[in-house]
Amino acid sequence: MASRAQIPTSNSALIAMIADEDTVVGFLLAGVGNVDLRRKTNYLIVDSIAFRSKTTVKQIEDAFKEFTAREDIAVVLISQYVANMIRFLVDSYNKPVPAILEIPSKDHPYDPAHDSVLSRVKYLFSAESVASGRR
Repeated sequence: MASRAQIPTSNSALIAMIADEDTVVGFLLAGVGNVDLRRKTNYLIVDSIAFRSKTTVKQIEDAFKEFTAREDIAVVLISQYVANMIRFLVDSYNKPVPAILEIPSKDHPYDPAHDSVLSRVKYLFSAESVASGRR
């Protein structure tokens, strides 16, 4: 029997965010934000002026690696246009916890063709239907 990934059972399971300012502020107002004793946050605001990013790809990569390595984070929400900047990292990430969810932003609509989770689900269902003989 396959073992399941364990989500931390303490009350400290967090949601991390990598997104534009409006999206992050909306989630912060909903109570998602956290700052620990070392002044580390669970979010990265990707600054952009006229679609030119002031936040470097290296900063986005580092935040993604940090959030996916932290044991107190259960979900990483990332704007899809930001995920496209580090697509190789998002597509190569294969752990169930923290879960990576791509979300739309105000200025960039959601494109299901680029969503790595949706493509994996489609692959699993197509492989499952072929294996079971159903179509």
